[in-house]
Amino acid sequence: MQSSEMKKVLSYLAWAILLLTIFLAFESLSAFKDLRGTSQVYNSISVTGEGEAVSVPDIAVFSFSVSADAKTVSEAQAVVTKNSDAIFAGLKDLDVEDKDIKTTDYSVWPKYAYTQAACAQGYCPPSKQIPDGYTVSQTVSIKVRNTEDAGKALSVVGDKGATNVSGLTFTTDDPNKNINDARDKAIEDAQKKAKDLAKRLGVSLIRVTGYSDNNSYPGPMYYASAMGLGGAEMKAQSAPSIPAGENKTKVSVVVTYEIR
Repeated sequence: MQSSEMKKVLSYLAWAILLLTIFLAFESLSAFKDLRGTSQVYNSISVTGEGEAVSVPDIAVFSFSVSADAKTVSEAQAVVTKNSDAIFAGLKDLDVEDKDIKTTDYSVWPKYAYTQAACAQGYCPPSKQIPDGYTVSQTVSIKVRNTEDAGKALSVVGDKGATNVSGLTFTTDDPNKNINDARDKAIEDAQKKAKDLAKRLGVSLIRVTGYSDNNSYPGPMYYASAMGLGGAEMKAQSAPSIPAGENKTKVSVVVTYEIR
């Protein structure tokens, strides 16, 4: 074989080796990436823990509305303002602070009446809609920090002209405290269950690999309509007696442990 032909063969071989080396390098890099992305599998156990915390409500929250109809917006607003101011004054007499009195809605909308023209020769024309004044409504949320005054507060809003009371709820000013207390108890319960289960299975707990929780905190709720309040002619004859009861918060947790 001539030297020139030998050089060509060696040149082709060198290029082939170089291309093969590049190809193998890319394949190795791809395999390495796939290996890094693979999740490590652990032997594990999951346990559920439950906790409950009980608290006595320290605040009462309810809403009321004052509404009025009049031929003009200003006339209706004047009535609503007068009645609302009277209610606010009465609530302040019960030591309800300004920061605990909050307007959540103020609405104005037109009213309409319908007239029916006389029928003639068996034909009755459709009724006509004509303007008939305006309705103004103000909705206010109240927080009563002395729960024993909740009934008195309801009596005040009824006597001073409220046209609707939406509801009364007894709760705590810091609900997170109850949740945290119940969660701590639930986690402690889960830990005890995990240790007991590991002992029965003859394995060791290594570390926590998963956690989730959910909570619920139902509390007693009082609706004004249940005692005859909430109508347009609402009048509270005396302050109702409303027990605040207690609130329970329940938390359930699921904890997953790596075992060995």
